[in-house]
Amino acid sequence: MKQKIVIQLSVSCDKSRSKALTLAARAAGVTSMGITGDARDQLEVVGDGVDPVCLVCCLRKKLGHAQIIKVEEVKKPEEKKETKKEDPKPAVPVYPCYYPPAGYYHQYQPPHMVVCDEQPSNCRTM
Repeated sequence: MKQKIVIQLSVSCDKSRSKALTLAARAAGVTSMGITGDARDQLEVVGDGVDPVCLVCCLRKKLGHAQIIKVEEVKKPEEKKETKKEDPKPAVPVYPCYYPPAGYYHQYQPPHMVVCDEQPSNCRTM
């Protein structure tokens, strides 16, 4: 679930704003962040699975005062479904399957070898 978190900071200079952005970028799951508000004192963080309490505690340690203003779910903008009449696509011709002749695929079997001995031998084991 993607969520948008707005945090009120007590920052007075660009150096502390930059530090706040760096700390927010290091948090797990953050995809984007930015400084907003009239006095540029709000940090807006968007991400998936971001822990707002942990983020605020980290900001308090490094910057001083920080509090959560709001946490809301970010929804994808709904696309308007327009009913346009599209030109019908021409039908793709369907061809019948090709089967090769029956004798085409056969296993090769060598002819059987027959050994004929013209002279009888004295060996009885053969």
